[in-house]
Amino acid sequence: MAGLDPLLQHPTRLTVLAFLGGCIEAEFSAVRDYCQVSDSVLSKAASALEEAGHLSVKKGYVGKRPRTWLAATRSGRRALADHLGVLQQLAAAAEAAGRETGSREAGSRQP
Repeated sequence: MAGLDPLLQHPTRLTVLAFLGGCIEAEFSAVRDYCQVSDSVLSKAASALEEAGHLSVKKGYVGKRPRTWLAATRSGRRALADHLGVLQQLAAAAEAAGRETGSREAGSRQP
């Protein structure tokens, strides 16, 4: 479908970007737990989103423990909004077509 971001058609990548759209940044483990995926699945999704410029990755330490934080970029937030807008248009068009088809079929039935 035109206008849909192929990268965001993958459920994990869409969920990651949607989650990050609601915050400034989040620790890797918080995103992993929300998405209910393994470290390796999230790492692959984050890498793909980062490569596309939709996500930034920051590494650091809390005390002596290494940590990774993920954040949606401005272009990532825009891509998500555009993708969701196209999905909403698609759903609205399908619903309208269903109503129209249902009305014609109901009108053609004889009691």
